[in-house]
Amino acid sequence: MTTLDLIGYCAAFLTTVSFVPQALMTFRTRNVSGISLGMYTVFTVGVGMWLVYGIALGAWPLIAANTVTFSLALAILIMRIRFGGLRQGPQRQPMP
Repeated sequence: MTTLDLIGYCAAFLTTVSFVPQALMTFRTRNVSGISLGMYTVFTVGVGMWLVYGIALGAWPLIAANTVTFSLALAILIMRIRFGGLRQGPQRQPMP
């Protein structure tokens, strides 16, 4: 394993692990009120493209990290679509 591979694996691990707490909280609470549908759609497509890119290159740090992140992001996106219409959290009061 080269130094460059090690840097890639470390970066992949850190960025994927940083995403896990948000994913777990969303799975547990099913509260998607703070999640932007547009942002998560673009994010999920982007991660999917990184995964395809990693597969094309045969770059295992990209493949491993983006497989996990894509799976979590897609699950959250599906939850956002499914539960997004529910009123959750504090209700905003109309301005007088």
